Amino acid sequence: MLGELGQLALCFALGLSLVMAVSGLLGARADAPNSILARSIASASTMGMMVFVVLAFGVLLAGFVTSDFSIAVVANNSHTLKPMIYKITGVWGNHEGSMLLWVLVLSLYAGAVAAMGRGGARLTSAALGVQGLLAVAFILFILFTSNPFLRLDPAPFEGAGLNPLLQDPGLAVHPPMLYAGYVGLSASFSYAAAALIVGEAGWARAARPFMLIAWIALTCGIALGSWWAYYELGWGGFWFWDPVENASLMPWLIATALLHSALATEKSGAFRTWTLLLAIGGFSLSLIGTFLVRSGVLSSVHAFASDPTRGFFIMVLIFCAIGGALGLFAWRAPTLQGGATFDTVSRESVLLLNNVFLVGACAAVFVGTLYPLGLDALTGQKISVGPPYYALTFAPIFFALLLLVPFGPQLGWRRGDVKAAFRALVPALGLGGIAALVVLAMVSPRTLTGVMAFAVAGWLIGASILDFFKRKGARASAFAAALAHAGLGVTLMGVAGTTMWRSEALDVVGPGETMTVGPYTLRFDGVAQVRGPNFQATQAQLALMDGGRVVTVLRPEKRVYPAEGQEVADTAIRTTVLRDLYLALGDDRGNGRWTVRAYVSPLAPFIWLGALVMAAGGLLSLWGRLRLKFTAPSPATQPAE
Repeated sequence: MLGELGQLALCFALGLSLVMAVSGLLGARADAPNSILARSIASASTMGMMVFVVLAFGVLLAGFVTSDFSIAVVANNSHTLKPMIYKITGVWGNHEGSMLLWVLVLSLYAGAVAAMGRGGARLTSAALGVQGLLAVAFILFILFTSNPFLRLDPAPFEGAGLNPLLQDPGLAVHPPMLYAGYVGLSASFSYAAAALIVGEAGWARAARPFMLIAWIALTCGIALGSWWAYYELGWGGFWFWDPVENASLMPWLIATALLHSALATEKSGAFRTWTLLLAIGGFSLSLIGTFLVRSGVLSSVHAFASDPTRGFFIMVLIFCAIGGALGLFAWRAPTLQGGATFDTVSRESVLLLNNVFLVGACAAVFVGTLYPLGLDALTGQKISVGPPYYALTFAPIFFALLLLVPFGPQLGWRRGDVKAAFRALVPALGLGGIAALVVLAMVSPRTLTGVMAFAVAGWLIGASILDFFKRKGARASAFAAALAHAGLGVTLMGVAGTTMWRSEALDVVGPGETMTVGPYTLRFDGVAQVRGPNFQATQAQLALMDGGRVVTVLRPEKRVYPAEGQEVADTAIRTTVLRDLYLALGDDRGNGRWTVRAYVSPLAPFIWLGALVMAAGGLLSLWGRLRLKFTAPSPATQPAE
């Protein structure tokens, strides 16, 4: 009965999405006789669609929680012995459920657009119309190619289980967070399309909270995915330039450019065309990322589907969404009011270069991700694009961007004083120099890249501190940019530290034998067999020694999941503020001897600490926006700008 209820809820959601799309677009017409009625219908149908999608998702969740193996997706991705948290996360640990999660997030954003009504009745109505079209497309995709409520008859007695790599707390949060970012860009896309439809110049202010939510969610989602890969996959790295990793990085880069461009549009009226195109491009890259994961063109731990029908459907959706939006832009852009002028030396000029560098960095990642796929499809030739390519293309562009970032807050809108900006940033330059000298004096081996990275990190953090004191006494949200830029500097330190100066050891050790990695000595004390709720594990015990004294014991494992028939590594990590000691258990070499891989990663925690600081900056800005909306005086009492 659960499956039929979920199927029915999705069908109702499809019908309401269609009503939402038609009424929303009709309500955007200023001269339509029933436009007010159409807007009311659009808002009501949006809320109804959201309720039915929530119901459908709740039904699937109930199927996983109760182990209803008559539902095919539950039988294929769950097991009665799984811990409850992994039964719940199993809902989106597969293609069908993850697409339903996508539509759930889309419906929640649509509901927020309807409830907040930012930008006026016509703009909101048009945005709901575009959101309705997207909802129709994705619900049709689910019903015809990825139905999560298909039945099995007879139902199996036991399920097949979930990929053990996905049975991890990090994966409980990572996909929903990433989807909140991916799908959040649909709200910015819808507002941009709505602005082109109704000719509304103030759409960027209306859409900015949704841009911030999407950017914060993408930042946290990417950081969580990186952390999961770091501790779960057993290779000691945090980023592999995997095409699916890149699929999340590209929207983040464009979303970052969009935030800066929208700020300029809001403050001075500049970059109106830029902002529209970035809103379209950000969501377009989210759709391309969906295609990479769902089409079967990639073989990755991140990729779910391998059905070409699904890939073709998504390609059609991408073509319609991107082509329709760009066609609308080409038609309506010439009628839009031009952007405001500004001097060569101004905050707008810095933001313009900022956008150029971010788009250039995204283009480098785009080519590195899709070129091998295109070459394989056209010629059958398989090539691999890895870190050396990105070191030559992405890294220099992003390095130039980081040098530029501190100048923006020091320059005024429309006109700035470059000499005053340089004078104000001298202390930040000094902090960058000190960071470089510290690295030269204390770190070995000395590398030019490492020294430059720490100099730039010090430059960013120092400039953020100066910006903080410059804004002393301002609203809390005024410090958001300083916090986000400082977080970028902290992450850069972590990336440089663990990339340039990581130590590695691979030894075969038996009971009582020791191995050394970096400054650490480890004593191997043998292995023990342990059992989990749905796995069996071989657990090694390695004592961290300090002059004959045991400091702590680390216990890496090799786990076997009988239901899934898979073996995975479970690493052991000892984290301090300045470094990680990372252990992974390898193969049994007989006679009680085992292969152990160990890493020491300097400043590795800074990678994710910096991401948290960046997200905190975004949250501070979002809080200021929402607080201003609910506490601002009425227009009649507001002072003139």
